[in-house]
Amino acid sequence: MKTLIIYAHPNHDSLCYAFLQKVLQGCEENPDSTEVQVLDLYAEGFNPVLVFNEEQRRRDMHRNPALETYRQQITWADRLVFVYPIWWGRPPAMLLGYIDQMFASNFAYRDKKGPFPEGLLKGKSAVCISTMKGPAGYPLIYLNNAPKILMKRALLNFVGIKKVKMFEFGSMESPKGRQAEKLEKVYRYFLNR
Repeated sequence: MKTLIIYAHPNHDSLCYAFLQKVLQGCEENPDSTEVQVLDLYAEGFNPVLVFNEEQRRRDMHRNPALETYRQQITWADRLVFVYPIWWGRPPAMLLGYIDQMFASNFAYRDKKGPFPEGLLKGKSAVCISTMKGPAGYPLIYLNNAPKILMKRALLNFVGIKKVKMFEFGSMESPKGRQAEKLEKVYRYFLNR
């Protein structure tokens, strides 16, 4: 299994970074995990801003040479792992900018007749690990599950990735947030999958 981890948090002293380390540890100790790459969007200096003009058109985004390395990473991976915080009820703009550019038409999906496109990333799996300050039930109760719907249905299922595991951890700034227990849960998942 080849794993690409997309990490979207600017602080390497954060709990998100601790989750990234647990993913890496689990993968390293898992005999079925053959290769792992980490894309740290902030450290990489990824530009999340979409630019469309006479030279850059949306319909040509899948051929943008500046994004070729990132497309190769996604193509290479069997599993995509997203590690990010939930800020204002959604992932950071950095991650959303990556999604806008990388999951483009004619790379991640292709339009066809009917209401739904053909997902071009079939056969891959995905894991989303998100942290938030608010309680775990907040996205479900107050946001109608918007963060999960955004990542699982609107993005990953849309591009053909049907096997999606979601870890949504709330109350992460609370002393009662059981951070160590949740870090261990993520480690165990990647150790055994």
